[in-house]
Amino acid sequence: MEFVKILALRGPNIWAYFPVIEAWVDLGDLKDSPSDSIPGFSERLMNWLPGMIEHRCSVGERGGFFERLRRGTYPAHILEHVTIELQTLAGSPVGYGRARESSTEGIYKVVVKYKDETLARECLAAARELVLAAIYDRPFDLATAVAHLRGIARQNLLDPGTDAIVQAARRRNIPFLRMNTGNLVQLGTGSRQRRILGSGTGQTGVVAESIARDEVLARDLLDSAGLPVTRCYPVLNEADAWETTEYIGLPVTLRPRNGVEGLGATAHLFTREQVDAAYQRALQVDATVLMERTITGNRYRLLVVGGRLVAAAQCQPAQVTGDGVATIRALVERENRSTRRCGDGEAGLCQIPLDELSLAVLADQGFTPESVADAGATVLVRRDADLDTGGTAIDVTDLVAPVTAQQAALAAQIVGLDVAGIDVIASDISAPLESQGGRMVGVHASPCLRIHLTPTEGEPRPVGEAIVDMIFAPGDTGRIPIAAVTGTNGKTTVSRFLAHLLQRPGTSVGLTCTDGIYLDGQRIVAGDCSGPTSARNLLMHPRVDVAVLETARGGILRAGLAFNECQVAVVTNIGEGDHLGISDMNTPEDLARVKCGIVELVSQRGAAVLNAADPLVAGMAAKCPGPVIYFAADPANLVIQEHLAAGGRAVFVRAGQLVLASGATEDALLPIHEVPVTQGGRIAFEVENTLAATAAAWGMDVSREAIADGLRTFASDLEKVPSRFNVMEYRGATVIVDYGHNSHALRALIDALQAFPQTRRVAVFSSSGDRRDADIVLMGQLLGAGFDRVILYEDNDLYRRKPGEITTLLRQGLAGAARTSEIEYVDGGLNALEHALRTVQPGELLVAQAHLSDPTVRFLKQFLAQPEAGGN
Repeated sequence: MEFVKILALRGPNIWAYFPVIEAWVDLGDLKDSPSDSIPGFSERLMNWLPGMIEHRCSVGERGGFFERLRRGTYPAHILEHVTIELQTLAGSPVGYGRARESSTEGIYKVVVKYKDETLARECLAAARELVLAAIYDRPFDLATAVAHLRGIARQNLLDPGTDAIVQAARRRNIPFLRMNTGNLVQLGTGSRQRRILGSGTGQTGVVAESIARDEVLARDLLDSAGLPVTRCYPVLNEADAWETTEYIGLPVTLRPRNGVEGLGATAHLFTREQVDAAYQRALQVDATVLMERTITGNRYRLLVVGGRLVAAAQCQPAQVTGDGVATIRALVERENRSTRRCGDGEAGLCQIPLDELSLAVLADQGFTPESVADAGATVLVRRDADLDTGGTAIDVTDLVAPVTAQQAALAAQIVGLDVAGIDVIASDISAPLESQGGRMVGVHASPCLRIHLTPTEGEPRPVGEAIVDMIFAPGDTGRIPIAAVTGTNGKTTVSRFLAHLLQRPGTSVGLTCTDGIYLDGQRIVAGDCSGPTSARNLLMHPRVDVAVLETARGGILRAGLAFNECQVAVVTNIGEGDHLGISDMNTPEDLARVKCGIVELVSQRGAAVLNAADPLVAGMAAKCPGPVIYFAADPANLVIQEHLAAGGRAVFVRAGQLVLASGATEDALLPIHEVPVTQGGRIAFEVENTLAATAAAWGMDVSREAIADGLRTFASDLEKVPSRFNVMEYRGATVIVDYGHNSHALRALIDALQAFPQTRRVAVFSSSGDRRDADIVLMGQLLGAGFDRVILYEDNDLYRRKPGEITTLLRQGLAGAARTSEIEYVDGGLNALEHALRTVQPGELLVAQAHLSDPTVRFLKQFLAQPEAGGN
């Protein structure tokens, strides 16, 4: 049982609309070993992981997976369920998995949902070890494995407060993107995004955070506004401490400014000797010592969001009560064994630690872990009321006195915080603070939300929703319009064309495509950027108002999609011979299933733009949640006719006019020959690209006038659409530079050449090594039927093929060609192009494949700029 490869599909994918791990597993000799054929295997597995009784599996009922085990199921299926269960035990429950056989015997694809990629990978590896141990009757330390996985979960999962905000955003259909391995999260996309860090938001100012950190200043500001607050004073020495004591009155509390867990703090000081001793004690922890009047009562945390109180809790630090017999260590162990403390805090209270900080807190009280406290005595194990360290919280939101709620909101406003935690000490939170000597004692930026989400007692409060509702107005999803473009051929041209049509004053258009990442027509990243990483980077850009994302097959299969909703999805075509035989994609139908993924993400108010002349593409309409706009050159296309009869929309060419049709209404936009990219309407595939881009712009709510203007100003040149049927003249010959790299594109290219008068044709061509042998041979056959002279070359993208192997296959296809009479080989694409340009004759038509777009364009510009070139 070996992993061939493990993929993290981080967005919607061919399996699900959520992230999954896809592991390709070679079962080796175990491929013929179902669970019922291995003595004792099922019993060992069920004993180790009894929680899997909840896995319903295909049986559809509790205990379903155990039934499958007893009946006999294969190791890949078992690995799937064990990985899911280990994630659950680690504190990250998921409920989705699949196991499917690949086209290679013995290799299975195991798919499981995940919340954190690092944790999922670790769970998958641990699941493999556990399954093998159960198969071969070897010991497996499950407790140690689960403890390790829980540690990884704590390090990598979003903290509960951040997760609550994210889940609240998801319920409002606001997309989110985790920006680092911590709690920095982007909500929304592009220019409509907001950011959170823990419970802090991008609206929280640095000045407000600075004030909150300076508690002396913060309390002074609250006091100056007339709020009931205990002021604190920095003291310089023992004499200054006693002088301050006389000023504020007894009793007092002395503590270090930056003490952790209350270390070095001493309360209820009544004498100068006590004050002097407390000062020295605090000085051991921090050079700055603070003094304040001691306030007695219960400690409360009031949460203010957007100027209103949304939650309140009474907080208590981790503590035990002495019984006069047991040591403090024994009391802590007894409490940790109680059913209400589950160990991870997700379903109850966390364990009380006896770590270094706990020992220091005990020492402050004159205890060690081996001390025996008097019966009824409260012993603090921690001072801060943190749930993660065993503290407790009781929800009191509904009990807070209205005047206190107003004062808490004012305190947050004075400091300048949009989200604030206000600490209060009072005997009774339902009574006004002034009536009982209660006081505010702290204002905190980025407060902990967990005490309000999972209180020990009382009702959980929707604090995540409160924060999301503060940063996003009602109905605002934080989404910029997205158009996704896919297909076998034409997707780069259509993507660039659509980005051009979307340009208008005051709107920044972002584009990702095979040539790079662009913002308002300027390339900001070079290279092939048609995958999800580039799309994700563009959607993080705060200037992007609308995004056009070329979406290639490879990226979808390797990492899923970068978005979970789009306004428009364009599918240009599904062609033959492109990337088949890779990643278990063996037929055009397989490719269609992958590319249909963007159609499934169209919003109900958006549109899928589908090629009506391609049955595989037209059939995707059934998967679209929103409307469909069909395109095809022929208005008599049956799919279009039926769609229009049903009141749908379509784009086509009638009597030389590009037409927008809706039901029975037809709007002739402009003559197709006025669109420069179509070469006067002569190039059929460019006409299709024009129709697709026009339909997409229509679906993106661009006005007909703006579409028409954009169609007239988009030219197929080396600047706007490099290496996509760029036509130029050179020394009396016509040169066409095109990226076409598969049989479908080559066939369309050769058909387009019928529109040119030249009778002698020359081709410079090669193929990527990741094509199937039959597909490369077919391209050789097409070259042989379409060109008089063929110049072959090879570059570095051989993949696993040997040098010369691609050329051999192309020559095999060229053998016996009806038209080709000259076949040459030149090493390297640019060398082959230069050779062709120097040897092309006047009156010939040279088609040069731009296998590497950027180097080809740079070379052409330099070559044609030479005085002797005479090109244009």
